[in-house]
Parts: sequence; structure tokens; C-alpha cells
Amino acid sequence: MKNIEKGIFQRSELLLGKDIMDCMASKKVIIFGIGGVGSWCAESLVRTGIRHLTIVDSDRICVTNVNRQLHATIKTVGEVKVDALKTRLLEINPNAEINAIQKIYNEDTHDFFQLDSYDFIVDAIDSLGSKTHLIRMATQTNAVFFSSMGAALKIDPTRVKVAEFWKVNGCPLAAAIRRRIKKGDLPAKKFMCVYSDELLENKGQNASCGSEKCLCPKAEIGPGEAELVNHEWCSLKAKINGTVSHITAIFGFTVAGLIIQSIYDENQ
Repeated sequence: MKNIEKGIFQRSELLLGKDIMDCMASKKVIIFGIGGVGSWCAESLVRTGIRHLTIVDSDRICVTNVNRQLHATIKTVGEVKVDALKTRLLEINPNAEINAIQKIYNEDTHDFFQLDSYDFIVDAIDSLGSKTHLIRMATQTNAVFFSSMGAALKIDPTRVKVAEFWKVNGCPLAAAIRRRIKKGDLPAKKFMCVYSDELLENKGQNASCGSEKCLCPKAEIGPGEAELVNHEWCSLKAKINGTVSHITAIFGFTVAGLIIQSIYDENQ
């Protein structure tokens, strides 16, 4: 480790030992979706000792992200999410290698990401179609794959759980993905998911963000990458559900914990 990292990771190494820290520093992780779940997952990984991290998201920060996304503040509204998070992560460990990719993951773009080159793949995607496709593709690799199910409409931290994909109960998103999965190729291997079986109802009403700073024009998705200049997802969503930070953070921290636990077990 470089000198600055000796101080940053002193507490982590005290618990885990040098061999595990060295192993952690060599692993390559990619996170798809760095919103309420993925951003906290990235933070936890870098603070613990992951040095090679790729973060993928096509969106810009909206003022409505501030209540639950790590990198979203009034000052960062309008910034590209992956760029804002990369800045944050490098403030934690300047020696980390953070690859920020502002790109949509889907069937047309998946070859770009070279999934086989990673040790861990994290799915924190909102889009049902993209999520289903990533599950199929990621489980065909040698990487360890973890997926976050729906974190909206929940407030009870004690109901956040981990289970194998086919054993997730009480999560509408998992049920919807399983219905899609069964219509095509099944996942090539088992994988663990973070989920909650709590399901509340929205008590408020959807409204525009109302911020003059917010760069949320109606999304215009066309060929190439030009659409990402002002790209946002809000206008494309059929329904927006309420979410709170402690739940999304617990989801993200749990996924990060599964990765660290996997590295720990590998070295026992």
C-alpha cells in the first residue's frame, strides 16, 4: 500500500489482516446504477479497501435525489452522477482507480462493459429490462454477482434481508423479474439479492422537482451518446415511488458487505 493508504485503512487492516487487505486491493468491482443503493455501496467499498472500481450510470443529479443518494447535494444538482461520485470517492482514497462511465446498460451496450474482466458485478439498476438482461449476462461470467431488489416504499430497517434470487419473497420487483426471466434464458448460476418484504403505499402525490438548478428536461433518447448531455429518467417512468435514505443506504451497505464477506471467506 502507498503511504496515505496505511493511515486510511489502519482500522480495516486491524480487523481483516494484511493478506485480506492486499487481496481486496487487487479485486475489480463494477456497479451498475449509482443511485440510492449503488452510491452507498461504492462509498463503503472504497472506505474498506477496494481500489479498482467502475461505476456506471447515465443520469445527472436531480434535486429529488438529495434525500437518499450519497453524491447528491444542492451543490451537485445538475452534475453527471458518475463524475460527482468519482470526485467523492477520490477524496476518500486518492490512490483508488475509479472508472466513471456515463452510459446506459442494455442489450445493445452490454458488450462495451466486458463483464468477464471483473471479480464482482453489482446490479443496482432501476430499469426492469436492463436489470433482467444484466442478470442473464452477469451470471454467465466467473464474477461473483449480487443484485439489489426494490428499495422504495419501505421504512423498516429490520426487514432488509439477503436471499438467493429464487427465494426472495414479498418483493414485487423480484417477482416481476422472475416472470421476465422465465420467458427466456434462466440465470446461469445462483446469486444473492438484497431485498425487503415491506411494502407501504405512497401517502403523498408526485410533483415536479421545482428547482431552477435541476437539469431535468424531458428525456430525448436518440442514437449515439448525445442524449446523455441532458439525460434523465423521471419523464420515462410510469410511476415514481417514495424512498428514504436509511433504507437505500442499508441496501447499498449490505451489498458492499456481501462483497467484503466473500473476499474474507476466500482467504480463510
